[in-house]
Amino acid sequence: MSPETPLNRATSAVAISHVGLNYLTPEKETVALRDINLQLAAGEFVALVGPSGCGKSTLLTLISGLAKPSQGRITINGKDITGPTPRVGFMFQRDTLFEWRTVLDNVLLGAELLNLPAKASRERAEELLTRYGLRDFMHSKPNHLSGGMRQRVALARTMLPKPELLLLDEPFSALDYQTRLALSDEMSVILRQEGKTVVLVTHDIGEAVSMADRVIVMSRRPGRVKSEHEIVYPGTKRPTPFAARSTAEFNAYFKTIWDELDLQESDQRLVS
Repeated sequence: MSPETPLNRATSAVAISHVGLNYLTPEKETVALRDINLQLAAGEFVALVGPSGCGKSTLLTLISGLAKPSQGRITINGKDITGPTPRVGFMFQRDTLFEWRTVLDNVLLGAELLNLPAKASRERAEELLTRYGLRDFMHSKPNHLSGGMRQRVALARTMLPKPELLLLDEPFSALDYQTRLALSDEMSVILRQEGKTVVLVTHDIGEAVSMADRVIVMSRRPGRVKSEHEIVYPGTKRPTPFAARSTAEFNAYFKTIWDELDLQESDQRLVS
């Protein structure tokens, strides 16, 4: 988002208010998340980082409606999230493509489950695959695709119902480093062109700083918002994630966020 188009959270697309989550077992109660408060502007790209087990992916699950918070409220454009909805797209770590279906049929799977009009869904699926550079592979099986191509298919499947909010749970973690860098560039361009509101969960600080408008640092469990960082680069046009990594701003943000993470404390706790 360029300096000429500032984000306005006064009219939030997503509002997370005093959200907490407790896990109950016969032996004990575990507090996974405590008093999470976040506002996301329409079209904003937010990244969540934090130590393992802090509840980043759990928070995505709550936002998606796949689970309900123990406390608090989550709304999208003022409407409460009470369960799974096509308004929210969720892209997981693995592409979860069905090997016996063609690429096109994999993209159409969500439309079939949602009972969307078949002809319009097929036209949109073909348009998305063409836009994502996969036109020549529509009728191929997933085992003919590279890891990066499979993730683009998964993105097309997620985008087909036109969700208002896109949740990305470490979508590049299974890829090799070079493919990961290339795909983060591709997906960043796609998502910004689409104007989607995005929440990315990642363990990679560089990924967060290079892709997001804002990085949220979460504390160790019980997860809470420890700090927030607006990510701003010079110029009127935001650099691609790959180009951003070469800037002085990238290095400064990376060091600040690294210093704030509770990684060392977590390691000491595991050893003790």
